[in-house]
Parts: sequence; C-alpha cells; structure tokens
Amino acid sequence: MNINDLDNLIREKEGVALSAAFPALMRKVYVWMTMALAISGVMAYAVAASPGLLQLIYGSRISIWVLIIAELVLVWKISGSVYKENRSLTATTLMFIIFAALNGVTLSSIFVLFAPAAIIKTFAITAGTFGLTALFGYTTRRDLTRMGGLLFMALLGLILASVVNIFLHSSMVDTVVSIIGVLVFVGLTAWDSQQIKMMLAQAPDGGETSQKMAVTGALSLYLDFINLFLYLLRFFGSSRD
Repeated sequence: MNINDLDNLIREKEGVALSAAFPALMRKVYVWMTMALAISGVMAYAVAASPGLLQLIYGSRISIWVLIIAELVLVWKISGSVYKENRSLTATTLMFIIFAALNGVTLSSIFVLFAPAAIIKTFAITAGTFGLTALFGYTTRRDLTRMGGLLFMALLGLILASVVNIFLHSSMVDTVVSIIGVLVFVGLTAWDSQQIKMMLAQAPDGGETSQKMAVTGALSLYLDFINLFLYLLRFFGSSRD
C-alpha cells in the first residue's frame, strides 16, 4: 500500500481534507528519515572499523560529552526551524545530515560490543516493528493525542531510571528499563506518525515552511527508530564476548 492508497483510505474513513501537497510531503518525511538512517549506519561502521577513531572518541569522556551536547543542540535547532523564517530549508536539512552523522559516530560502539549478525537481526526486527506501528498511527481513526502526554511522562521516568541504574548496576532494573523502553518508543512511533500526518495534512502547499515541517517529522521518526533499535538490541543482541 503506497501513500496515495493511504490518502484515499483516510478520506473514505475519516473525511479528512488533505492538501494537494500532502502525499509529496509525506514521501519526503520517509525519504529524509531513510537517508538519515543510512548516514548514521555508514558513519557508525566507518568509525568502528578505525581503531584510531575509536580511541579518539571513546578514549576521553570529554569527546563523548561534546558529541552528546552537539547532538542535543542540533535537535533543538532543527525542531525550531519551522518557527524561524530566517532559517532556510537548506540550513535545516544540512543540520539534520550533520546530526545523523554525529549520531552515527556515537553509535559506532555497537559494532564493537555486538556481533554483526545480532545487529542485522535486530535492525530487521526494528524495521518490521517500526513499519507496522507507523502504519497503525497513520491509519487509525483513534485520537492518540492523550497517549502522547502519557508517553512523554513515561519517557522522563525511563531516563531517570536509566541514570539511577548507572550507579546501581542492577541487571533486573536494566531488563525492566529495556522492556519499558521498547513499549514507550513503539507508542511514540504511532503517536508521531499520527501527529505528522495531521500536521502535513494542513500544509497549504509544498513551500519551504511545509518542507521544513517534513524535515522535523523525519527527525522525530528517526529518533523513534534509533531508540527502538537500541532497546531491542539489549534483548536480541549477543555480545562479542
């Protein structure tokens, strides 16, 4: 089922008035998301294949913190691009590409910690889970708005529990956090998918502002995919040790 088929289904079931630019904008969301995943994957593998780069990045906590802070700043700037008229689509897209590359650098450790077969298997499971959940969020007639608030509260709790477990080193807490993490990001994938559909359905045209909205939508789904992948990797990944 392609985007046009889904559009017709939505119109028939919900009577939603979609803009003429909607199908093209939705395609851009998934094209940019896929592009970002590819960039992250290539960067992660390239860094993992270079002992010198691994030592440079993971040999100092300062390097890791610089990467994390840079990524947070980029996410903040990309998310606010829709409201910045003086920030062009080119600049927004470039920041997204840089963010995907930096995130790939930080993800390089998975190629050191986990066997390649486990990474490939988990990626396939993630892609299938993500695809089905995103499709549900896109096509469901149920309003998921309230669920979004609960999911963000759960996400905050998840982050807090993860930080606490850094000091506890509890395998049981780690397992519970991983289970909750999978559930939270499955829910966020459905919620984000519906929110992006609602946002782009009202886009008046395929102009620069609408395309920046598509980029921010791609960022949201990219983050959902990456986090879902990382939590699933804890279950399906087998350590190289």
